[in-house]
Amino acid sequence: MGGSKDVVLAPRMNSGLGRPRLERGGFDGPPHRSGSCRCRGAPLRPAHGLRAATSSLDRFLMVWKLKTQCRAYKFVGHAEAVTSVQFSPDGQLLASASQDRTVRLWIPCIHGESSVLKGHTASVRSVSFSHDGHFLVSASNDKSIKIWSVRHQRLSFSLFQHTHWVRCAKFSPDGRLIASCSEDKSVKIWDTRNKTCIDSFLDYGGFANFVDFNPSGTCIASAGSNHTVKLWDIRMNKLLQHYKVHRAGVNCVSFHPSGNYLITASTDGTLKILDLLEGRLIYTLHGHKGPVLSVAFSKGGEKFASGGADTQDDVSSEDLQYPPASDLATSSKRKSENESESAVHNVDKQTGISSSLGNALEHIVEQLDVLTLTISILEQRLTLTEDKLKECLENQQKMLLQGRQEE
Repeated sequence: MGGSKDVVLAPRMNSGLGRPRLERGGFDGPPHRSGSCRCRGAPLRPAHGLRAATSSLDRFLMVWKLKTQCRAYKFVGHAEAVTSVQFSPDGQLLASASQDRTVRLWIPCIHGESSVLKGHTASVRSVSFSHDGHFLVSASNDKSIKIWSVRHQRLSFSLFQHTHWVRCAKFSPDGRLIASCSEDKSVKIWDTRNKTCIDSFLDYGGFANFVDFNPSGTCIASAGSNHTVKLWDIRMNKLLQHYKVHRAGVNCVSFHPSGNYLITASTDGTLKILDLLEGRLIYTLHGHKGPVLSVAFSKGGEKFASGGADTQDDVSSEDLQYPPASDLATSSKRKSENESESAVHNVDKQTGISSSLGNALEHIVEQLDVLTLTISILEQRLTLTEDKLKECLENQQKMLLQGRQEE
């Protein structure tokens, strides 16, 4: 998250049918100082409660204890903007990536101890743990993907084949594969044992900002700069579903642990929940006042967190209740929501447009996305300036009152 921190949450599974039920609440906490914020939510052991981590252009990490009274702890160490943050599966470590070309491993306690992993030669875009917590994978503007040993805190090996900045890299649930996406408009699948690229999916309509595996490891979802969300079957090398539900670039996606739902975050300021079993949009969340940059389900799926480039200073929560998979199987006659009419497109029936027109439209969309982010940041800076001016006027009034009292 950035100037604001929006954390979205969701307890206990609902035994009833129908669409997910969401309830909204909120709590206040100290904001990051500036810039766009990226948020990752992750639950820890029940004894420790739920915690979420956020990172920002202000170079800091914040770990939030999401209780009745929200508390936040600031972690200082990176020299430049922090671009990505994630808890380890057991919640005992926190990994962060930064524009300072480093990856850091933190112990998320009040002391904020960290160790630095150096190896990239350009900004690091993302960092992610393997599901057993033994390895980290990082993606960088140096066009490389690097795998690190958590135990030995050193580089294990690197993967090179992308021809442009690598925006994201994720381990499969069994740790045997890595999925990566790049501004070269490709999504690649890597074999971690042979250290080779075994598959590549090209998207001529735009590049993917984010990619991740579904819980079973059979599919990957990509978040497109061209407003789309795509679901690929990596066993058959086939595009399964193609969603066009956003009005701007999609920045992040997260699978529900059941594998039946996908939540998406977009520069259009919305979060959307997709039912993958029925191939339709079932819910749109409006809450952020600017681009939504990230979203993540908790490990159990009861909660999710989102982060954006808002100008507000609060951390808010939402409760999302899903019917169990057994009930979903019997709910095929559910009524379609109005928004679902544009949800999913059969790949075999898609019609193309000329490449020159497509490239022109893509360029326009990218420029609009940049303009949206720029306006959001300028609004935030204006708000900070107004706050400082107000503070100066209050101090001046206090000095005048003191002067009159002394007279």
